Amino acid sequence: MPTTLYDHDGHQCLMFADLCDRGGEAVQANQFLVIDGDTGAIIDPGGNLAYNDLYLGMTRHFAPQALSAIIASHADPDIIASLDRWTTATQAPIFISTVWERFVPHFCKPGKTQDRIVGIPDRGMRIRIGRSDLVALPAHFLHAEGNFQFWDPVSKILFSGDLGVSMLPGKLAAQPVTSLAKVFPTMQRFHQRYMVSNKVLRLWADMVSTLPIQMMVPQHGAPLAGPAVGEFIAWVRDLPCGIDLMGPADYQVPA
Repeated sequence: MPTTLYDHDGHQCLMFADLCDRGGEAVQANQFLVIDGDTGAIIDPGGNLAYNDLYLGMTRHFAPQALSAIIASHADPDIIASLDRWTTATQAPIFISTVWERFVPHFCKPGKTQDRIVGIPDRGMRIRIGRSDLVALPAHFLHAEGNFQFWDPVSKILFSGDLGVSMLPGKLAAQPVTSLAKVFPTMQRFHQRYMVSNKVLRLWADMVSTLPIQMMVPQHGAPLAGPAVGEFIAWVRDLPCGIDLMGPADYQVPA
């Protein structure tokens, strides 16, 4: 069952946290459905492990042909490996960074993505969903070269991709947390490895601090709600990570 993150006046945000649980075989991943009236968008639809249940979850709200957008934060397999099946099930356009436009067809049979891909420019864009827009925010190198997060101004939810990840099983991931301390032990090593540099984190922190964010929902792990959002932004603003931590000892020819 999905977790309802927001539900008011025909606008809903749903999170599917446990569709990839296969006894630890695959990394836990969240998929998102943003609904407005009789249409909606899927954000980071995931791999084939998630497809069937996510598809059925969508059809409870609107017909597949009414889907407005398939949106991807970047091009990792846990983000869009199921794309071949989605391109059969719906005619919705696929929104992804221009960096990854020509890589996306590798997930599909020949011709299935032709005229379907909308490249998101580096500075971002607005994506119309029903009566409102999702705002694609630049999040390059957090962790992918071409990377976006998606802010919903109606719910004030930031769908943050790999930023804000906590490494939790699906049942725990479905529960929003209001204190960063509750999930911090499962976050630090991931962010130090997967985020490229503190410079980029500081630029990101300055950008999102201008937005009213009620909840920050990553692609792995639990949503951060209320005070936990500000705590996370303050933490990553000063976090050394990625190339900040690399030195000569990390680049040696193996014995």
